[in-house]
Amino acid sequence: MAQPKHFLSLADIPASELRAILDEAHRRKAARAGLAKGRPDVDAPFAGETLAMIFEKSSTRTRFSFDMAMRQLGGASITATSDDMQIGRGETIEDTAQVLSRFVDGIMLRANSHDTLVDLARNSSIPVINGLTDYNHPCQIMADLQTLEERGGELSDMTLTWVGDGNNVAVSFVNAAAKFGYRLRISTPGGYKVNRQTISAAQSKGAKIELESDPLKACLGTDVVIADTFVSMGDTDADQRLADLMPYQVTDALMSAAAPGAIFLHCLPAHRGEEVAASVIDGPQSAIFDEAENRLHAQKAILAWCIDA
Repeated sequence: MAQPKHFLSLADIPASELRAILDEAHRRKAARAGLAKGRPDVDAPFAGETLAMIFEKSSTRTRFSFDMAMRQLGGASITATSDDMQIGRGETIEDTAQVLSRFVDGIMLRANSHDTLVDLARNSSIPVINGLTDYNHPCQIMADLQTLEERGGELSDMTLTWVGDGNNVAVSFVNAAAKFGYRLRISTPGGYKVNRQTISAAQSKGAKIELESDPLKACLGTDVVIADTFVSMGDTDADQRLADLMPYQVTDALMSAAAPGAIFLHCLPAHRGEEVAASVIDGPQSAIFDEAENRLHAQKAILAWCIDA
């Protein structure tokens, strides 16, 4: 039996295949022009296919986008939180993987721990997709890159600047830098840096990554400024995090330092007045809602790559 195609980390997937996924996302989005949101795609390739969606963390964009993705592809989805399932009462993730492999055609997991995701995939005979873990968030970055290309950007010619906490989303931008050829600047305070091993691994594969502690310098001439919340689900040190990270708020001054026409991205949910000024996220350079919409289209392409119906 062929090994399933898991979508766990952008670092694990060849650049040519990620490029094909992104091209498919563009194609499927264009093909839906004029269609009602709930109407299946013309080809409906997932007729008879079902995706299990498991949530250890709450979600808006991941939940709705994957559900609509399956509907538009002609398939179905089953949604459960960990508390709805026996894993909430101690059943192992290994047993869960083997059981679900006999019921459905793919699994999307939004997990607290990346190790849980890896264990699920290791024991599953069907594709497993990373809907977010504490380590990375690959589906988000595919939607972000689709958004940049829609705005007329050639990724290999662009400079992207991450400002704030070096979190799971930042890690996936690092992983993707080696695949798509953009230059990535990362501006984080001490104690919030992206894991050095992750950066070194990407650089060994050709990633162009620059570390700059001063956010204003990091934004000079950049094509894209990216932020994320300073306090994430599960963080118990909100006051300390805000104190440490507020100097890294994306302000009008940072956007003015960027290249003319620079784009602002944020994966949402956002906290105006914390990681980003309201005037930036609600301003003309913001692409946040295009970015959110593209979660649907990028994930349809990811599903098609994984399940290959």
